[in-house]
Amino acid sequence: MSELEDLYQEVILDHNREPRNCYQMDCANRSADGHNPLCGDTVKVYLRIEEGVIEDISFQGHGCAICTASCSLMTEAVQGKPVSEVKELFDEFHEMLTGVAAEQGLELGKLRVFEGVREYPVRVKCATLAWHTLNAAINDTELPVTTEPAAESK
Repeated sequence: MSELEDLYQEVILDHNREPRNCYQMDCANRSADGHNPLCGDTVKVYLRIEEGVIEDISFQGHGCAICTASCSLMTEAVQGKPVSEVKELFDEFHEMLTGVAAEQGLELGKLRVFEGVREYPVRVKCATLAWHTLNAAINDTELPVTTEPAAESK
């Protein structure tokens, strides 16, 4: 494993062991629930949006190390940012996990630690659950987010 991969792994493990912004926010004006049935991850994202800016963000839930670290790093990355910028960041993060970020030279800072996840397609859902749940909270969606398509009714 390269030194860079070692560093990335350590950042993920650190955010899993000691997640940042992991609490129920009492002053939230938006929230959303997310679930990844394949891994058992469950997440609730809380937001306080004022004048189009994410003034505060937190999460609660339980999940694998990738999911928990993604939640933690996401909260650090988006706090204080305008919603429009957060939506662009989500798109860039998603592009990185689908393999096109390196070719496009996207700048993701600490979020780059998840770049190796794209080699494990099942784990991509673990890394993106928090972000899809964040989008649902921004859009004030009442339905829970899931990483799996809804079963068709017969």
